[in-house]
Amino acid sequence: MNTKRLGVGFIGTGNISSAYLRAITGHENMAGFPVLDIKGLADMRPEAAEARASEFGLKSMSIEQMLASPEIQLVVNLTIPRAHVEVGLRVLAAGKHVYSEKPLGITYAEGRKLLDAANKAGLRIGSAPDTFLGGSHQQARAVVDSGVLGQLVGGTAFMQAPGHEAWHPDPAFYYDIGGGPVLDMGPYYITDLVNLLGPVARVSAMASRLRLQRPVLSEPKMGEIMDVRVDTHVTGALGFANGAIVQVGMSFDVAGHKHVPLELYGTEASLIIPDPNFFGGDLELKKRGREEAWTPVPVTQPYADGNYRSLGVADMAQGILDNRPHRANGDLALHVLEVMEAFEVASREGRTVDIQTPVERPEPLATSLKDGRI
Repeated sequence: MNTKRLGVGFIGTGNISSAYLRAITGHENMAGFPVLDIKGLADMRPEAAEARASEFGLKSMSIEQMLASPEIQLVVNLTIPRAHVEVGLRVLAAGKHVYSEKPLGITYAEGRKLLDAANKAGLRIGSAPDTFLGGSHQQARAVVDSGVLGQLVGGTAFMQAPGHEAWHPDPAFYYDIGGGPVLDMGPYYITDLVNLLGPVARVSAMASRLRLQRPVLSEPKMGEIMDVRVDTHVTGALGFANGAIVQVGMSFDVAGHKHVPLELYGTEASLIIPDPNFFGGDLELKKRGREEAWTPVPVTQPYADGNYRSLGVADMAQGILDNRPHRANGDLALHVLEVMEAFEVASREGRTVDIQTPVERPEPLATSLKDGRI
């Protein structure tokens, strides 16, 4: 078992932080990630950091204390999307690596600025989502890499929901600049597709914003009216460098549908892949032939049996300690951000947008596992 550990701090202790901390500390019968040595939690609202720290038996501190701490080498940035780059730049300026919640930034230019600063400082950038490292998605990667699908033709990717106002305690930011279904949920789908198919080469799209205001349907702000400043229904296509074409639908306006989250099509077989917002789920394969049926694909890869938010942080920390690349990296996140921004550009300008940012498929997680775990 690895005994090396990396000092980690968290900035932002909102809704998603509890999932990260449960996974790291081994709540819910999960093994945890001992490589991550949590030194402190910080938030612009000190009382929020104190409450979360008390919940997990951790230490709260100010952001300034965290940035000055010599015990912390990596900061996990869980602030709202519009603050990701600003906070990330402060972390880099303090000489620390940074792992950000998705998206990397709300514009490609912002994300590029963050990566350039990291490269200049000799520091690393990591970014959610890390769900593509989950067992079911790594199993899907193994199926693709086996060649059983034949020549890759295309696929579909659907995330269509009524919106987050029915459950989130403070949902307005989902409809503000930096929100919307593409920037919010697109990272899961596009990152997984890049993991499976490689880089995106071009994007086409159409989009709509049919409601300019929406009511909050959850407590404690039920009944408040939110202004909608982003497109809420987006459809388009991703053309991959390998020739595959994937149809995409992302919406906060759909009452219900029967599409599966992800399907891949090859000349010899098709593959159903579970929701990339989760680490596990069922895979099904149908080989070419009229009599062939959909058959389950056994999931033998680890990290498929729980919510392992922070798996990407653990892989990044281990990569820093072992001097190897990490998988949920800045280049991947920037490529995905450029693709997501291209949906808006393609829709607004009525043209296909070429993607310029190079990226390599991350190595399968199995190549860095010891005894089946990070």
